[in-house]
Amino acid sequence: MTTVPKAFWDELRGELGAEAIDFSSAAVADYGANMMPSGDRLPGGVVYPASTAEVQTVVRAANRHRVTLWPISTGRNVGIGEKSPVREGQVVVHLRRMNKIHEIDETLCFADLDPGVTFKQLYEELGRRGHKLMMSSTSGPTDGSIVGNAIDKGAGYTPYFDHFGMTCGLEVVLGDGRILRTADGASPGAKTWHLVKYGLGPFLDGLFVQSNFGIVTRAGMWLMPRPPVIRAFIFTFPDDDDFGAIIDLIRPLKLNNLVPTLLKVTNDVYSLGTVETYPYARTGGRTPLPDDLRRELQRKHGIGSWSVSGAFYGDSEESVRPMIERVRRHFESSGKARYVSHEQARENPIFRIHLDTFSGTPTEEEMPLHDWRPGGGSIWFLPTTPMIGSIANQHQRMSRRILSHYGFEFITEYVCTGRASRALHPLIFNRKDADESQRAAECFRALMAAYAEAGYPLSRAPTEFQEEAMARLQVIPQVCSDLKRVLDPNSVIAPGKYGIV
Repeated sequence: MTTVPKAFWDELRGELGAEAIDFSSAAVADYGANMMPSGDRLPGGVVYPASTAEVQTVVRAANRHRVTLWPISTGRNVGIGEKSPVREGQVVVHLRRMNKIHEIDETLCFADLDPGVTFKQLYEELGRRGHKLMMSSTSGPTDGSIVGNAIDKGAGYTPYFDHFGMTCGLEVVLGDGRILRTADGASPGAKTWHLVKYGLGPFLDGLFVQSNFGIVTRAGMWLMPRPPVIRAFIFTFPDDDDFGAIIDLIRPLKLNNLVPTLLKVTNDVYSLGTVETYPYARTGGRTPLPDDLRRELQRKHGIGSWSVSGAFYGDSEESVRPMIERVRRHFESSGKARYVSHEQARENPIFRIHLDTFSGTPTEEEMPLHDWRPGGGSIWFLPTTPMIGSIANQHQRMSRRILSHYGFEFITEYVCTGRASRALHPLIFNRKDADESQRAAECFRALMAAYAEAGYPLSRAPTEFQEEAMARLQVIPQVCSDLKRVLDPNSVIAPGKYGIV
Protein backbone atom coordinates (compact mmCIF):
# COMPACT_ATOMS: atom_id res chain seq x y z
CA MET A 1 0.00 0.00 0.00
CA THR A 2 1.34 3.42 -0.98
CA THR A 3 2.18 5.63 1.99
CA VAL A 4 0.57 9.06 2.02
CA PRO A 5 3.32 11.72 2.10
CA LYS A 6 3.72 13.51 5.42
CA ALA A 7 3.80 16.81 3.50
CA PHE A 8 0.20 16.20 2.40
CA TRP A 9 -0.99 15.85 5.99
CA ASP A 10 1.09 18.81 7.13
CA GLU A 11 -0.43 21.01 4.43
CA LEU A 12 -3.98 20.01 5.30
CA ARG A 13 -3.34 20.41 9.02
CA GLY A 14 -2.19 23.96 8.35
CA GLU A 15 -5.10 24.78 6.02
CA LEU A 16 -8.01 22.95 7.66
CA GLY A 17 -6.91 22.39 11.26
CA ALA A 18 -5.82 19.26 13.08
CA GLU A 19 -9.44 18.20 13.74
CA ALA A 20 -10.02 17.81 9.99
CA ILE A 21 -7.52 14.98 9.47
CA ASP A 22 -7.07 11.54 10.99
CA PHE A 23 -4.58 8.92 9.83
CA SER A 24 -4.49 6.97 13.09
CA SER A 25 -4.57 3.19 12.95
CA ALA A 26 -8.05 3.24 14.50
CA ALA A 27 -9.42 5.53 11.79
CA VAL A 28 -7.74 3.52 9.03
CA ALA A 29 -9.28 0.30 10.39
CA ASP A 30 -12.71 1.88 10.78
CA TYR A 31 -12.81 3.36 7.28
CA GLY A 32 -11.38 0.23 5.72
CA ALA A 33 -14.13 -2.02 7.08
CA ASN A 34 -16.72 -3.31 4.63
CA MET A 35 -19.04 -6.29 4.04
CA MET A 36 -17.39 -7.65 0.87
CA PRO A 37 -15.89 -11.12 0.36
CA SER A 38 -12.32 -10.00 -0.30
CA GLY A 39 -11.97 -8.32 3.08
CA ASP A 40 -11.31 -4.83 4.34
CA ARG A 41 -9.58 -2.25 2.15
CA LEU A 42 -7.53 0.11 4.26
CA PRO A 43 -7.36 3.79 3.30
CA GLY A 44 -4.36 6.02 3.77
CA GLY A 45 -6.27 8.17 6.27
CA VAL A 46 -9.32 10.41 6.47
CA VAL A 47 -10.05 14.08 5.78
CA TYR A 48 -13.17 15.89 7.00
CA PRO A 49 -13.70 19.08 4.96
CA ALA A 50 -16.41 21.43 6.20
CA SER A 51 -17.11 23.43 3.01
CA THR A 52 -16.75 23.43 -0.74
CA ALA A 53 -13.68 25.65 -0.38
CA GLU A 54 -12.10 23.08 1.92
CA VAL A 55 -12.85 20.31 -0.58
CA GLN A 56 -10.99 22.42 -3.15
CA THR A 57 -8.08 22.67 -0.74
CA VAL A 58 -7.98 18.88 -0.34
CA VAL A 59 -8.15 18.26 -4.10
CA ARG A 60 -5.41 20.78 -4.86
CA ALA A 61 -3.16 19.29 -2.17
CA ALA A 62 -3.81 15.83 -3.60
CA ASN A 63 -2.71 17.05 -7.02
CA ARG A 64 0.47 18.57 -5.63
CA HIS A 65 1.44 15.49 -3.62
CA ARG A 66 0.05 12.86 -6.02
CA VAL A 67 -2.33 11.47 -3.41
CA THR A 68 -5.48 9.62 -4.47
CA LEU A 69 -8.79 10.35 -2.75
CA TRP A 70 -11.97 8.38 -2.01
CA PRO A 71 -14.91 10.79 -1.50
CA ILE A 72 -17.92 9.59 0.52
CA SER A 73 -20.99 11.44 1.73
CA THR A 74 -22.00 9.59 4.91
CA GLY A 75 -20.45 6.23 4.02
CA ARG A 76 -23.67 4.22 4.46
CA ASN A 77 -23.70 2.54 1.05
CA VAL A 78 -24.54 -0.81 2.63
CA GLY A 79 -23.95 -3.80 0.39
CA ILE A 80 -22.10 -1.66 -2.17
CA GLY A 81 -18.88 -1.06 -0.25
CA GLU A 82 -19.70 1.14 2.76
CA LYS A 83 -16.91 3.59 3.61
CA SER A 84 -13.91 1.67 2.35
CA PRO A 85 -12.11 2.80 -0.82
CA VAL A 86 -12.14 0.99 -4.13
CA ARG A 87 -8.35 0.68 -3.85
CA GLU A 88 -6.23 0.50 -0.73
CA GLY A 89 -4.27 3.58 0.25
CA GLN A 90 -6.77 6.13 -1.06
CA VAL A 91 -7.47 8.94 1.41
CA VAL A 92 -11.14 8.99 2.40
CA VAL A 93 -12.73 12.43 2.00
CA HIS A 94 -15.67 12.16 4.36
CA LEU A 95 -18.21 14.93 3.75
CA ARG A 96 -20.17 14.37 6.97
CA ARG A 97 -19.40 17.89 8.26
CA MET A 98 -20.98 19.33 5.14
CA ASN A 99 -24.52 18.70 6.36
CA LYS A 100 -26.34 21.99 5.84
CA ILE A 101 -29.83 22.29 4.43
CA HIS A 102 -29.31 25.56 2.59
CA GLU A 103 -32.94 26.11 1.60
CA ILE A 104 -36.36 24.48 1.52
CA ASP A 105 -38.83 26.19 -0.82
CA GLU A 106 -42.34 25.09 0.12
CA THR A 107 -43.92 26.88 -2.84
CA LEU A 108 -41.77 25.46 -5.63
CA CYS A 109 -41.09 22.25 -3.70
CA PHE A 110 -37.33 21.79 -3.63
CA ALA A 111 -34.47 21.57 -1.15
CA ASP A 112 -30.86 22.73 -1.57
CA LEU A 113 -28.66 20.20 0.24
CA ASP A 114 -25.09 19.48 1.23
CA PRO A 115 -23.91 15.88 0.63
CA GLY A 116 -23.81 15.16 4.36
CA VAL A 117 -27.56 15.73 4.81
CA THR A 118 -29.19 12.43 5.75
CA PHE A 119 -32.66 11.08 5.00
CA LYS A 120 -33.49 11.31 8.70
CA GLN A 121 -32.24 14.90 8.94
CA LEU A 122 -34.33 16.16 6.02
CA TYR A 123 -37.40 14.23 7.19
CA GLU A 124 -37.14 15.79 10.64
CA GLU A 125 -36.72 19.27 9.16
CA LEU A 126 -39.77 18.78 6.94
CA GLY A 127 -41.65 17.62 10.04
CA ARG A 128 -40.59 20.71 11.97
CA ARG A 129 -42.14 22.73 9.16
CA GLY A 130 -45.41 20.80 9.35
CA HIS A 131 -44.79 18.08 6.73
CA LYS A 132 -46.11 20.18 3.87
CA LEU A 133 -43.62 18.43 1.60
CA MET A 134 -42.74 14.75 1.22
CA MET A 135 -39.32 13.35 0.43
CA SER A 136 -38.54 10.04 -1.22
CA SER A 137 -36.53 7.75 1.03
CA THR A 138 -34.79 4.42 0.68
CA SER A 139 -35.69 1.58 3.06
CA GLY A 140 -32.57 2.23 5.09
CA PRO A 141 -30.26 3.21 6.58
CA THR A 142 -31.78 6.48 7.82
CA ASP A 143 -28.33 8.08 8.18
CA GLY A 144 -27.59 7.55 4.51
CA SER A 145 -26.88 10.60 2.37
CA ILE A 146 -29.64 11.87 0.09
CA VAL A 147 -27.15 13.31 -2.41
CA GLY A 148 -24.81 10.31 -2.17
CA ASN A 149 -27.68 7.93 -2.85
CA ALA A 150 -28.82 9.97 -5.85
CA ILE A 151 -25.43 10.06 -7.56
CA ASP A 152 -25.01 6.30 -7.14
CA LYS A 153 -28.36 5.68 -8.90
CA GLY A 154 -30.14 4.80 -5.69
CA ALA A 155 -33.91 4.99 -5.56
CA GLY A 156 -36.97 5.12 -3.36
CA TYR A 157 -40.57 4.06 -3.90
CA THR A 158 -42.82 7.14 -4.13
CA PRO A 159 -43.65 8.90 -7.43
CA TYR A 160 -40.34 10.73 -6.87
CA PHE A 161 -38.51 7.38 -6.61
CA ASP A 162 -35.81 8.29 -9.19
CA HIS A 163 -33.48 10.13 -6.83
CA PHE A 164 -31.01 11.29 -9.45
CA GLY A 165 -33.93 12.20 -11.70
CA MET A 166 -35.21 14.45 -8.91
CA THR A 167 -31.92 16.33 -8.59
CA CYS A 168 -31.73 19.72 -10.27
CA GLY A 169 -28.46 21.59 -10.34
CA LEU A 170 -25.21 20.25 -8.88
CA GLU A 171 -22.12 21.89 -7.45
CA VAL A 172 -18.99 19.85 -8.15
CA VAL A 173 -15.31 20.24 -7.32
CA LEU A 174 -13.52 18.82 -10.36
CA GLY A 175 -10.32 16.81 -10.20
CA ASP A 176 -8.28 19.88 -11.14
CA GLY A 177 -9.84 21.93 -8.31
CA ARG A 178 -12.29 24.01 -10.34
CA ILE A 179 -15.87 24.45 -9.11
CA LEU A 180 -18.56 23.55 -11.64
CA ARG A 181 -22.19 24.48 -11.14
CA THR A 182 -24.46 22.70 -13.57
CA ALA A 183 -27.73 23.73 -15.24
CA ASP A 184 -28.73 27.34 -14.50
CA GLY A 185 -26.21 27.44 -11.67
CA ALA A 186 -23.58 28.15 -14.31
CA SER A 187 -25.15 31.57 -14.88
CA PRO A 188 -23.96 34.08 -12.24
CA GLY A 189 -26.86 35.33 -10.13
CA ALA A 190 -29.39 32.89 -11.62
CA LYS A 191 -32.48 32.40 -9.46
CA THR A 192 -33.50 29.20 -11.23
CA TRP A 193 -30.60 26.89 -10.34
CA HIS A 194 -32.81 24.24 -8.72
CA LEU A 195 -35.85 24.83 -10.94
CA VAL A 196 -34.63 24.23 -14.51
CA LYS A 197 -33.00 20.83 -14.83
CA TYR A 198 -31.27 21.14 -18.22
CA GLY A 199 -30.26 24.79 -18.49
CA LEU A 200 -28.32 26.09 -21.48
CA GLY A 201 -25.87 23.90 -23.37
CA PRO A 202 -24.94 20.23 -22.78
CA PHE A 203 -26.46 18.42 -19.81
CA LEU A 204 -23.42 17.64 -17.66
CA ASP A 205 -25.02 16.40 -14.44
CA GLY A 206 -24.97 12.76 -15.55
CA LEU A 207 -21.17 12.81 -15.76
CA PHE A 208 -21.01 12.77 -11.98
CA VAL A 209 -23.23 9.73 -11.46
CA GLN A 210 -21.29 6.53 -10.62
CA SER A 211 -18.09 8.23 -11.72
CA ASN A 212 -14.91 9.81 -10.38
CA PHE A 213 -14.65 13.04 -12.36
CA GLY A 214 -15.40 15.28 -9.39
CA ILE A 215 -16.76 15.58 -5.86
CA VAL A 216 -20.39 16.70 -5.60
CA THR A 217 -20.61 19.26 -2.82
CA ARG A 218 -24.18 20.51 -3.20
CA ALA A 219 -27.39 19.56 -5.01
CA GLY A 220 -30.96 20.66 -5.53
CA MET A 221 -33.56 17.97 -4.82
CA TRP A 222 -37.18 18.19 -5.91
CA LEU A 223 -39.76 17.32 -3.26
CA MET A 224 -43.40 16.30 -3.54
CA PRO A 225 -46.34 18.09 -1.89
CA ARG A 226 -47.47 15.70 0.85
CA PRO A 227 -50.93 14.29 0.06
CA PRO A 228 -53.50 14.38 2.90
CA VAL A 229 -54.20 10.64 2.58
CA ILE A 230 -51.74 7.83 1.80
CA ARG A 231 -53.08 4.29 1.61
CA ALA A 232 -50.93 1.29 0.79
CA PHE A 233 -52.15 -2.01 -0.60
CA ILE A 234 -50.46 -5.39 -0.33
CA PHE A 235 -51.16 -8.71 -2.01
CA THR A 236 -49.50 -12.01 -1.19
CA PHE A 237 -49.04 -14.83 -3.69
CA PRO A 238 -48.37 -18.42 -2.56
CA ASP A 239 -46.04 -19.93 -5.15
CA ASP A 240 -42.58 -19.11 -6.53
CA ASP A 241 -43.70 -19.25 -10.15
CA ASP A 242 -46.53 -16.79 -9.51
CA PHE A 243 -43.84 -14.19 -10.20
CA GLY A 244 -44.48 -14.17 -13.95
CA ALA A 245 -48.20 -13.52 -13.49
CA ILE A 246 -47.41 -10.77 -10.97
CA ILE A 247 -45.20 -8.95 -13.48
CA ASP A 248 -47.88 -9.17 -16.17
CA LEU A 249 -50.44 -7.79 -13.70
CA ILE A 250 -48.22 -4.87 -12.70
CA ARG A 251 -47.19 -3.79 -16.20
CA PRO A 252 -50.51 -2.17 -17.28
CA LEU A 253 -50.95 -0.49 -13.90
CA LYS A 254 -47.66 1.34 -14.38
CA LEU A 255 -47.79 1.94 -18.15
CA ASN A 256 -51.20 3.58 -17.68
CA ASN A 257 -49.94 5.35 -14.54
CA LEU A 258 -52.92 4.08 -12.57
CA VAL A 259 -50.68 3.45 -9.55
CA PRO A 260 -48.51 6.52 -8.81
CA THR A 261 -45.84 4.71 -6.77
CA LEU A 262 -43.44 2.05 -7.86
CA LEU A 263 -44.70 -1.44 -7.14
CA LYS A 264 -42.51 -3.65 -5.01
CA VAL A 265 -42.45 -7.43 -5.45
CA THR A 266 -40.74 -8.84 -2.37
CA ASN A 267 -39.89 -12.49 -1.98
CA ASP A 268 -40.37 -14.49 1.20
CA VAL A 269 -36.75 -14.72 2.37
CA TYR A 270 -36.23 -10.97 1.86
CA SER A 271 -39.24 -10.37 4.11
CA LEU A 272 -38.28 -13.07 6.62
CA GLY A 273 -34.76 -11.66 6.91
CA THR A 274 -36.16 -8.51 8.52
CA VAL A 275 -37.58 -10.51 11.47
CA GLU A 276 -35.71 -13.86 11.48
CA THR A 277 -32.16 -15.16 11.16
CA TYR A 278 -31.09 -18.29 9.34
CA PRO A 279 -32.32 -21.30 11.40
CA TYR A 280 -29.06 -23.24 11.53
CA ALA A 281 -30.29 -25.29 14.51
CA ARG A 282 -33.24 -26.54 12.44
CA THR A 283 -31.11 -27.45 9.42
CA GLY A 284 -28.14 -29.00 11.23
CA GLY A 285 -25.97 -26.22 9.81
CA ARG A 286 -26.86 -27.05 6.19
CA THR A 287 -27.49 -24.35 3.60
CA PRO A 288 -29.37 -23.15 1.65
CA LEU A 289 -32.72 -22.99 3.45
CA PRO A 290 -34.84 -26.09 2.72
CA ASP A 291 -38.18 -25.44 1.02
CA ASP A 292 -40.24 -27.16 3.74
CA LEU A 293 -38.75 -24.91 6.41
CA ARG A 294 -39.19 -21.87 4.16
CA ARG A 295 -42.92 -22.69 3.86
CA GLU A 296 -43.19 -23.11 7.62
CA LEU A 297 -41.72 -19.63 8.15
CA GLN A 298 -44.11 -18.21 5.55
CA ARG A 299 -47.07 -19.54 7.52
CA LYS A 300 -45.64 -18.29 10.80
CA HIS A 301 -45.46 -14.70 9.51
CA GLY A 302 -48.54 -14.64 7.31
CA ILE A 303 -46.77 -14.19 3.99
CA GLY A 304 -46.54 -16.12 0.73
CA SER A 305 -43.70 -16.64 -1.69
CA TRP A 306 -44.26 -13.08 -2.89
CA SER A 307 -45.68 -9.85 -1.50
CA VAL A 308 -46.73 -7.10 -3.91
CA SER A 309 -47.08 -3.57 -2.53
CA GLY A 310 -47.89 -0.07 -3.74
CA ALA A 311 -49.89 2.95 -2.60
CA PHE A 312 -52.45 5.53 -3.65
CA TYR A 313 -52.55 9.19 -2.66
CA GLY A 314 -55.58 11.44 -2.38
CA ASP A 315 -57.29 14.30 -0.60
CA SER A 316 -59.69 12.03 1.33
CA GLU A 317 -60.38 8.41 2.19
CA GLU A 318 -63.37 8.56 -0.16
CA SER A 319 -61.22 9.56 -3.12
CA VAL A 320 -58.72 6.74 -2.53
CA ARG A 321 -61.15 3.91 -1.77
CA PRO A 322 -62.33 3.35 -5.39
CA MET A 323 -58.72 3.08 -6.55
CA ILE A 324 -57.97 0.47 -3.89
CA GLU A 325 -61.04 -1.50 -4.96
CA ARG A 326 -60.03 -1.28 -8.61
CA VAL A 327 -56.52 -2.59 -8.02
CA ARG A 328 -57.91 -5.25 -5.70
CA ARG A 329 -60.21 -6.57 -8.46
CA HIS A 330 -57.26 -6.49 -10.85
CA PHE A 331 -54.95 -8.64 -8.70
CA GLU A 332 -57.65 -10.94 -7.36
CA SER A 333 -58.64 -11.81 -10.93
CA SER A 334 -55.51 -14.00 -10.93
CA GLY A 335 -57.16 -16.37 -8.48
CA LYS A 336 -53.94 -16.41 -6.44
CA ALA A 337 -53.74 -13.04 -4.69
CA ARG A 338 -54.63 -12.49 -1.03
CA TYR A 339 -55.36 -8.86 -0.15
CA VAL A 340 -53.81 -7.19 2.93
CA SER A 341 -55.29 -3.81 3.81
CA HIS A 342 -53.36 -0.76 5.01
CA GLU A 343 -54.80 -1.29 8.50
CA GLN A 344 -53.85 -4.97 8.57
CA ALA A 345 -50.35 -4.14 7.34
CA ARG A 346 -49.79 -1.90 10.36
CA GLU A 347 -50.04 -4.97 12.60
CA ASN A 348 -47.35 -6.97 10.78
CA PRO A 349 -43.76 -5.64 10.98
CA ILE A 350 -42.94 -7.28 7.64
CA PHE A 351 -45.67 -5.28 5.89
CA ARG A 352 -45.30 -2.12 7.98
CA ILE A 353 -41.99 -1.42 6.24
CA HIS A 354 -43.89 -0.77 3.00
CA LEU A 355 -46.22 1.75 4.66
CA ASP A 356 -43.17 3.77 5.68
CA THR A 357 -41.43 3.67 2.31
CA PHE A 358 -44.51 4.74 0.34
CA SER A 359 -45.06 7.67 2.71
CA GLY A 360 -41.46 8.90 2.41
CA THR A 361 -40.64 7.98 6.00
CA PRO A 362 -37.04 6.85 6.59
CA THR A 363 -36.93 3.45 8.26
CA GLU A 364 -34.35 1.06 9.66
CA GLU A 365 -36.75 -1.91 9.62
CA GLU A 366 -35.07 -3.62 6.64
CA MET A 367 -31.54 -3.39 8.06
CA PRO A 368 -31.75 -6.68 10.05
CA LEU A 369 -31.81 -8.40 6.64
CA HIS A 370 -28.03 -8.04 6.59
CA ASP A 371 -27.86 -10.26 9.67
CA TRP A 372 -29.79 -13.13 8.04
CA ARG A 373 -26.53 -15.06 8.25
CA PRO A 374 -23.82 -14.29 10.83
CA GLY A 375 -20.45 -12.81 9.97
CA GLY A 376 -21.45 -9.46 8.43
CA GLY A 377 -21.12 -10.27 4.73
CA SER A 378 -23.46 -8.54 2.28
CA ILE A 379 -23.09 -7.65 -1.39
CA TRP A 380 -25.90 -6.49 -3.65
CA PHE A 381 -26.50 -7.83 -7.14
CA LEU A 382 -28.75 -5.44 -9.08
CA PRO A 383 -29.73 -6.53 -12.60
CA THR A 384 -32.63 -5.23 -14.71
CA THR A 385 -35.57 -7.38 -15.80
CA PRO A 386 -38.09 -6.50 -18.56
CA MET A 387 -41.70 -6.36 -17.40
CA ILE A 388 -42.68 -9.51 -19.28
CA GLY A 389 -43.84 -12.36 -17.10
CA SER A 390 -42.22 -15.23 -19.00
CA ILE A 391 -38.82 -13.50 -19.02
CA ALA A 392 -39.15 -12.53 -15.36
CA ASN A 393 -39.80 -16.15 -14.41
CA GLN A 394 -36.76 -17.26 -16.41
CA HIS A 395 -34.68 -14.76 -14.49
CA GLN A 396 -35.90 -15.69 -11.02
CA ARG A 397 -35.37 -19.39 -11.78
CA MET A 398 -31.86 -18.63 -13.06
CA SER A 399 -31.02 -16.65 -9.92
CA ARG A 400 -32.42 -19.36 -7.64
CA ARG A 401 -30.41 -22.04 -9.46
CA ILE A 402 -27.11 -20.15 -9.27
CA LEU A 403 -27.55 -19.07 -5.66
CA SER A 404 -28.55 -22.56 -4.56
CA HIS A 405 -25.55 -24.06 -6.37
CA TYR A 406 -23.24 -21.93 -4.23
CA GLY A 407 -25.21 -22.57 -1.03
CA PHE A 408 -27.13 -19.28 -0.73
CA GLU A 409 -30.75 -18.24 -0.48
CA PHE A 410 -32.66 -16.40 -3.18
CA ILE A 411 -33.29 -13.08 -1.42
CA THR A 412 -34.82 -10.41 -3.60
CA GLU A 413 -37.06 -7.43 -4.05
CA TYR A 414 -38.04 -6.31 -7.54
CA VAL A 415 -38.87 -2.61 -7.85
CA CYS A 416 -41.17 -2.26 -10.86
CA THR A 417 -41.91 0.46 -13.37
CA GLY A 418 -44.01 -0.23 -16.47
CA ARG A 419 -41.17 -1.35 -18.74
CA ALA A 420 -38.48 -2.75 -16.46
CA SER A 421 -37.80 -3.69 -12.88
CA ARG A 422 -34.62 -3.49 -10.92
CA ALA A 423 -33.92 -6.63 -8.96
CA LEU A 424 -32.29 -6.15 -5.56
CA HIS A 425 -30.53 -9.45 -4.81
CA PRO A 426 -28.72 -9.12 -1.45
CA LEU A 427 -26.19 -11.93 -1.22
CA ILE A 428 -25.88 -12.45 2.54
CA PHE A 429 -22.97 -14.60 3.73
CA ASN A 430 -20.68 -15.31 6.67
CA ARG A 431 -17.67 -13.11 5.99
CA LYS A 432 -15.77 -14.76 8.86
CA ASP A 433 -15.92 -18.10 7.06
CA ALA A 434 -13.23 -18.13 4.37
CA ASP A 435 -14.97 -20.82 2.31
CA GLU A 436 -18.33 -19.04 2.42
CA SER A 437 -16.70 -15.73 1.48
CA GLN A 438 -15.00 -17.34 -1.52
CA ARG A 439 -18.28 -18.94 -2.59
CA ALA A 440 -20.04 -15.57 -2.27
CA ALA A 441 -17.53 -13.93 -4.64
CA GLU A 442 -17.79 -16.84 -7.08
CA CYS A 443 -21.57 -16.71 -6.89
CA PHE A 444 -21.66 -12.98 -7.61
CA ARG A 445 -19.44 -13.45 -10.66
CA ALA A 446 -21.60 -16.34 -11.86
CA LEU A 447 -24.73 -14.19 -11.54
CA MET A 448 -23.03 -11.31 -13.34
CA ALA A 449 -21.91 -13.58 -16.19
CA ALA A 450 -25.30 -15.30 -16.53
CA TYR A 451 -27.25 -12.05 -16.69
CA ALA A 452 -24.78 -10.48 -19.11
CA GLU A 453 -25.06 -13.51 -21.39
CA ALA A 454 -28.85 -13.24 -21.23
CA GLY A 455 -28.59 -9.56 -22.19
CA TYR A 456 -29.40 -7.89 -18.88
CA PRO A 457 -26.47 -6.00 -17.29
CA LEU A 458 -26.17 -4.45 -13.83
CA SER A 459 -27.32 -1.01 -12.71
CA ARG A 460 -25.02 -0.79 -9.67
CA ALA A 461 -22.11 -2.89 -8.41
CA PRO A 462 -20.22 -3.28 -5.11
CA THR A 463 -16.78 -1.67 -5.20
CA GLU A 464 -15.10 -5.10 -5.30
CA PHE A 465 -16.74 -5.86 -8.65
CA GLN A 466 -17.00 -2.45 -10.29
CA GLU A 467 -13.97 -2.76 -12.53
CA GLU A 468 -15.09 -6.21 -13.72
CA ALA A 469 -18.60 -4.96 -14.43
CA MET A 470 -17.36 -1.93 -16.38
CA ALA A 471 -14.94 -4.08 -18.41
CA ARG A 472 -17.98 -5.85 -19.92
CA LEU A 473 -19.11 -2.61 -21.57
CA GLN A 474 -18.00 -1.39 -24.99
CA VAL A 475 -16.64 2.10 -25.81
CA ILE A 476 -17.95 3.67 -22.60
CA PRO A 477 -14.82 2.73 -20.59
CA GLN A 478 -12.59 4.39 -23.19
CA VAL A 479 -14.76 7.52 -23.34
CA CYS A 480 -14.75 7.72 -19.54
CA SER A 481 -10.95 7.47 -19.55
CA ASP A 482 -10.81 10.33 -22.05
CA LEU A 483 -13.04 12.46 -19.84
CA LYS A 484 -10.99 11.55 -16.79
CA ARG A 485 -7.84 12.91 -18.41
CA VAL A 486 -9.57 16.25 -19.01
CA LEU A 487 -11.47 16.70 -15.75
CA ASP A 488 -8.98 15.02 -13.41
CA PRO A 489 -5.63 15.05 -15.24
CA ASN A 490 -3.63 13.62 -12.34
CA SER A 491 -6.32 11.04 -11.53
CA VAL A 492 -6.51 12.01 -7.87
CA ILE A 493 -10.23 11.30 -7.36
CA ALA A 494 -11.05 7.64 -6.79
CA PRO A 495 -9.16 5.95 -9.64
CA GLY A 496 -10.84 2.59 -10.22
CA LYS A 497 -14.33 3.63 -9.16
CA TYR A 498 -16.74 2.00 -11.58
CA GLY A 499 -13.68 0.95 -13.56
CA ILE A 500 -12.74 4.48 -14.61
CA VAL A 501 -8.96 4.96 -14.73
